Amino acid sequence: MAWNLLLTSDIGLMSLVVIVGVLVIGAVMGKMYSNKIDEETRKLGK
Repeated sequence: MAWNLLLTSDIGLMSLVVIVGVLVIGAVMGKMYSNKIDEETRKLGK
């Protein structure tokens, strides 16, 4: 029932979009932070 409500109702679809958006933003920010940490480590290592 919950899956049906999530995938078929307007509120459920908007919630699903928000959940996916938050996960994508988290992944992108994690990658950016990881790249910055690697960059700073390379700077300090030289």
